Amino acid sequence: MPAPAPLHLAAEIGGPPHDDTGRLVRLARTAEEGLLDFVTLADSFGGPGPDALGALARIAPETGRIGLVPTVTTTHTEPFHVQAGVATLDWVSRGRAGWRVDVSTSAAENRLVGRRETLGPAAAWAEAGEVAEVSRLLWDSWEDDAEIRDTSTGRFVDRDKLHYVDYRGTAFGIRGPSIVPRPPQGHPVTVVDASAAVSRDTAARHADVALLRARTAEEAAALGADLRARAAAHGRDPGALRILATLVVDLGDGPAASAPDGGHFGGSPAELADLIARWHAGGAVDGFHLVPLAPDTGLARFTRGTVAALRERGLFRDRYEDTTLRGHLRLARPASQYATTGGVS
Repeated sequence: MPAPAPLHLAAEIGGPPHDDTGRLVRLARTAEEGLLDFVTLADSFGGPGPDALGALARIAPETGRIGLVPTVTTTHTEPFHVQAGVATLDWVSRGRAGWRVDVSTSAAENRLVGRRETLGPAAAWAEAGEVAEVSRLLWDSWEDDAEIRDTSTGRFVDRDKLHYVDYRGTAFGIRGPSIVPRPPQGHPVTVVDASAAVSRDTAARHADVALLRARTAEEAAALGADLRARAAAHGRDPGALRILATLVVDLGDGPAASAPDGGHFGGSPAELADLIARWHAGGAVDGFHLVPLAPDTGLARFTRGTVAALRERGLFRDRYEDTTLRGHLRLARPASQYATTGGVS
């Protein structure tokens, strides 16, 4: 019989404000002790403290293996700076970075920036797809061996291995190349919440990991099949898309609901382990993205209770086998699409 597909687990460690570095370090380390694939950090415009990308860059040196995936809103952020920030996180974490693409359709958030009219959901997600596309181009704009650091000649880079991207989007254009060398992973992992129909095509085109909310395993399987079919229609390998079910969890000691209610689960860590095992064994999803209602207590209950129970059943890893987030997710490191072409002139 073929070996079962690996189970992937991730967790949210709390939204803004992000100014309590010690708390974020503790939560990330708790997730790492549980050997989770990655943690996410939610974000929003207008709050105090650093953004999620900056906050996870700050704690990256305090962790060793856990993947770090901040929410990055593309609507009001220059695409060139988005990709540079995510690439920098990949360097700081030594290959453990991802980014969770998000959009802003709020008039109040638009007023904070004051750059243009408020975008509707469809336009905002279409633009987010363009940002994801140009980010990959810019990450590839430095070949892996572009840095030569030749002190005898004073040459830092081989100009033949830097490339213009000449990208023209609906509302922006970028010449390139990037100002950051190619990330350790080649492409940091792109995560898209595909729960809403309006974001589903962006996920199918650009996501390495798609998140979805479902009430039953059957619903999750149907949504996943739709995403994979869309990915194939865009010329992608549908098997390279990881699909995780997002569950908001309250890990108390009370009885669990018979099924998640709109993406919410209430019950004990052992009961959550039963649900995860059941959904994964049926092939509904590749794993789960858990959002504890109270991260400071719920995350530890998840890693020390649910994850431990899954490990006892032989369903989850007992050690990290890789050092990068793409490795945890069993995603190949992509080659630079510019590697065989001429450099900048």
